[in-house]
Amino acid sequence: MAAEGAFYTGQYRNLLAELGYSEEAIGKRLNEAWEALFEGGEETRIYYPVGEDLGYMLDTGNLDVRSEGMSYGMMMAVQYNNKDVFDRLWKWTYTYMYMTEGLHAGYFAWSCNTDGSRRSNGPAPDGEEYFAMALLFASHRWGDEEAPFNYGKQARDLLSTCIHKGENGSGYPMWNPQNKLIKFIPDCEYSDPSYHLPHFYELFALWAYPEDRAFWKEAAEASRDYLPRSCHPVTGLAPEYAHYDGRPNNDKGYGHFFSDSYRVAANIGLDGEWFGRDERLGGIVNRIQAFFADKEPEDYRRYRIDGEPFEEKSLHPVGLLATNAMASLAATGPHAETAVRLFWNTPVRTGARRYYDNCLYLFSLLALSGSYRIWKPSE
Repeated sequence: MAAEGAFYTGQYRNLLAELGYSEEAIGKRLNEAWEALFEGGEETRIYYPVGEDLGYMLDTGNLDVRSEGMSYGMMMAVQYNNKDVFDRLWKWTYTYMYMTEGLHAGYFAWSCNTDGSRRSNGPAPDGEEYFAMALLFASHRWGDEEAPFNYGKQARDLLSTCIHKGENGSGYPMWNPQNKLIKFIPDCEYSDPSYHLPHFYELFALWAYPEDRAFWKEAAEASRDYLPRSCHPVTGLAPEYAHYDGRPNNDKGYGHFFSDSYRVAANIGLDGEWFGRDERLGGIVNRIQAFFADKEPEDYRRYRIDGEPFEEKSLHPVGLLATNAMASLAATGPHAETAVRLFWNTPVRTGARRYYDNCLYLFSLLALSGSYRIWKPSE
């Protein structure tokens, strides 16, 4: 990869401004999107403060609180420089989701009720990796305080658990120790392509405990090698679950392009923005954008990864068009501008299914405006 990414240059590409949208309009959209998700009415809000110092992100389609959403909310809050929201989310997470005993001690329960009672004692690795990255950014942006707000230590401890769990007894690591690929859940041996965040792992390789840094550097390269194996060579589409060799894993019906899969394009876009374009990954998003170029959001479907559509409609069309737009940060094909303009002309989603769509929407808006930033120490 070329070293033109923002990590090296400190310059974040504002693709919205490049396409002619004014700084005033972009700033207004950023403010409006935050207000809709975090402060708005019941048609758009997904964040709910609790008492003096807690808060949670609600999965409005399933009426639960997920480690995915809590970690997403923390990343949004640190990017928007909102320490109050960040600390409320983190304290809720640490109070109710963090497991101190049992097979998954050291991880976070992936699903809770809004009163904090657990629906599951199993973890989901996409939450852990976002928790760790958001905590490191918080440590660098705001400084560390007393536990549990000693953000940096919390992040490094979590990353250590993710790769060393099970070495001295019960439990399973979240990354396969041989191939360095993230698992769908710790006690399985297959992956989810949308979990692969090589741009996060590059930073973990700098800021994790010294003994863990080589692992994360290898994990970054392993993920960049894995995505071309798991994405279809013609359409670019990824399955929700995939074997380590990249083949779709459809044992439980998740071997198709559906909700989880949308994040692959966004992740490639942010990796390109932060660390420079990788031609293999750029090719993937070029193909994804080409595949969707002749499709209208209201007709997005579940697809086999070769592009064959099912009758079933997409549950999250706004999330899909948002991630396809975010992919433009790594794309070189002819459909990048169209994808961004479609996103700009689409409002945040309302109604019962809004949670996942609007998380992806806000991340895309941050990235396309040059506002999804790497927070380094002492910045």
